[in-house]
Amino acid sequence: MAHFQEVSKRSTLHPKPAGLVLQYGTAGFRTNAKHLDHIMFRMGLVATLRSKKTKAAIGVMVTASHNPEEDNGVKLIDPMGEMLTAAWEGHATHLANVEQQELPSVLEDMIEKESIDMSQEAVVFVGKDTRSSSDSLSQAVLDGVHALHGHSKDYGLVTTPQLHYMVRCHNTQGLYGEATVEGYYSKLCQAFIELTKNTPNRTDDQKHLTVDGANGIGALKVREMEHHLKRELQVSLFNHGDGQLNHQCGADFVKVQQKLPTGIKVNTGERCCSFDGDGDRIIYYYTSSDGRFHLLDGDKIATLISTFLKELLIQAGLNLKLAVVQTAYANSSSTHYLEDSMKVIVRCTKTGVKHLHHAAQEFDTGVYFEANGHGTVLFSKAAEEKIKQLADDPNTDDTRKRAALLLRHTINVINQTVGDAISDMLLIEAILALKGMTVQQWDAIYTDLPNRQLKVKVSERRVVDTADAERRAVSPAGLQDAIDGLVKKYRHARSFVRPSGTEDVVRVYAEAETQESADSLAHEVSLAVYRLAGGVGDEPKPLH
Repeated sequence: MAHFQEVSKRSTLHPKPAGLVLQYGTAGFRTNAKHLDHIMFRMGLVATLRSKKTKAAIGVMVTASHNPEEDNGVKLIDPMGEMLTAAWEGHATHLANVEQQELPSVLEDMIEKESIDMSQEAVVFVGKDTRSSSDSLSQAVLDGVHALHGHSKDYGLVTTPQLHYMVRCHNTQGLYGEATVEGYYSKLCQAFIELTKNTPNRTDDQKHLTVDGANGIGALKVREMEHHLKRELQVSLFNHGDGQLNHQCGADFVKVQQKLPTGIKVNTGERCCSFDGDGDRIIYYYTSSDGRFHLLDGDKIATLISTFLKELLIQAGLNLKLAVVQTAYANSSSTHYLEDSMKVIVRCTKTGVKHLHHAAQEFDTGVYFEANGHGTVLFSKAAEEKIKQLADDPNTDDTRKRAALLLRHTINVINQTVGDAISDMLLIEAILALKGMTVQQWDAIYTDLPNRQLKVKVSERRVVDTADAERRAVSPAGLQDAIDGLVKKYRHARSFVRPSGTEDVVRVYAEAETQESADSLAHEVSLAVYRLAGGVGDEPKPLH
């Protein structure tokens, strides 16, 4: 227990509030910042042990993404830049919730269970977003790392995807890139410039993009990156930090409210995008001359990217398996378009980026996006190798060579570790330039079915259990039958329900041929949930 004297001593500086229990969810721990000091210290301990176990650098990101300014949170990053493995989420949750005096014995158990060699060196990379609480909370993480004599590198203010990227670069000995923020900018921007070189007739209008930075870290980083772009992309940046983080702006606000963020000046038909607070989600949109707001969400983004990749793979004559991974929230129109028109494999998984990431790894090229705008593209080692060979082979004919080179630059503009708003923005802008497409033409690839999302308060969300990637409710008894009966009343209709991962509500999704039908179906399904799954408070009211 000798190496725990320091832990016991330092942990008294990070006391746990009595009765507080937190769960490591899809996005790590997340709650009001004033409850998180002890969690941060303990995640420093977990990351240090994980580093010793994997003999690799581990990342700890202090952020609450699209949540309000007063919240904060923490996510752990595994050696290849991916999210923390599920088995260790259990360790993290357990350690977060034990009482002060139990810390040493719980650590002892963990070390034994995972057969960790405590003499192994540990390295932990720490990053934070722009919230006022992030300074002291990231200090608490570092305190935890040093309590177990781990080495740390504090990257300070970075987007979440940048920290994921740094971890992978370091652990691949620089094969993936240089583990610095400057290295990140130069790799991505160089690839973007190489891609857009092939479009000599771009006007300044086509090079122009309006960006809503959600008053968060993404805005700061776009500013830092601009000079690397050599005016090949000209960004007008709004909500760059003078307002409140995520307040009436950012990807989540735009997606849910289906309207322009506050504080943005934009002309009719102009291409715009919004980041979220930690820079890992992106949503595109524009307004048409009749004043209507048009949203291009994660489904539209996945469709654009997969169409582009499929065309290049065909031109390169490469027989690689391409798939798009979606969740039940994906609009049916996108699924039909991908399967029927593009002949692309579509896989559906449970909600939560880690589920999509794992499914995408099963293909040579896996494109995954949640409808909320969080996603990326993964290439297998074999796929990257084939593309490289083709690009380097002097006997490749011109058409195939051009496609192979474009694929190679595309791989370099993508952050394969996690959804990344900056990287996705550069990829989308390059594709639109190469295809000579306007945002309106992109939007017109298919038309979304009208849809509605609602939530129903229940006394215990776990009463609802689902199967088939959350598309069918298996309990309570009678709920799925009720949904099936309601869906039959409307044209082109679909509906599903799932328990929230974070609060005692059941989320309801419905789509149908008209907005009125979608609203009506969502309401009727909400009533069924309220009646069969123990709704609390007043029963759901109709939307109109």
